[in-house]
Amino acid sequence: MLLKINKTNKTMASLSLSSPPSLSSSFHNASTRLNLRTPTSLKLRTHYSPLSVKAITLTQDDLKKLAADKAVEYVKSGMVLGLGTGSTAAFVVSKLGDLLKSGELTNIIGVPTSKRTEEQARSLGIPLSVLDDNPRLDLAIDGADEVDPYLNLVKGRGGALLREKLVEAASDKFVVVVDDTKLVSGLGGSGLAMPVEVVQFCWKYNLIRLQNLFKEEGVDAKLRVDESGKPYVTDNTNYIVDLYFKTPIRDANAAGTEISALEGVVEHGLFLNMATSVIIAGKTGVEVKDK
Repeated sequence: MLLKINKTNKTMASLSLSSPPSLSSSFHNASTRLNLRTPTSLKLRTHYSPLSVKAITLTQDDLKKLAADKAVEYVKSGMVLGLGTGSTAAFVVSKLGDLLKSGELTNIIGVPTSKRTEEQARSLGIPLSVLDDNPRLDLAIDGADEVDPYLNLVKGRGGALLREKLVEAASDKFVVVVDDTKLVSGLGGSGLAMPVEVVQFCWKYNLIRLQNLFKEEGVDAKLRVDESGKPYVTDNTNYIVDLYFKTPIRDANAAGTEISALEGVVEHGLFLNMATSVIIAGKTGVEVKDK
């Protein structure tokens, strides 16, 4: 098999999104239903630059590592970096540690998006900081659970969505690394969890409101539990309500706005208009999509 690396330059057309109606206290009633619209199409320009390498048999971990290695090419010495969370992001952190050890990278600072990423980075000797001390980052690299054709994302199935969104929103560039199984025609289209982080207080009340918000679209809302069957607790001591959509979300911007408007919701896993590049590893090669 021949492995090809292709770079796709995308010129993003402007997307007209109507603002949701003003919110009132009555809007938050559990019976409220969300009025969604179908997004407009996006015209793209593509350019490919093939690179051939020796044929190999690729596992899913191999694909993740290929995407991670490509993403690290964006890193330069002296940068302040957002360090993502998850299996693909762990390959990125590992590669950064190797490059620091070899001297190929110097004077980088990492801002981790979870306690487990912090532990991994410290074990590799990567200097760390926090947003309080470095409020503007040069680059963040992270994985994603879903990627749509507009480079919008679902993230947070690893439970770190709040810190991920904080760090990645503070970054000048946000590079996403995925394998091709993460591609969807619309967010929520995989049928897997779209997480919403909520405070522990009255979590069931918010679970019901979240489910009713998407009642017409068809969604199951479930409290995330750990291996022992107890509620999963995030690094921020909150709970997570996972939303399982039966069909893709028709208007993710409106959905994100209305989810955030519910009192007690801390953050949601829709990462919209944030990614500047997405690196996709597939069995035929690696593709880079840029905004």
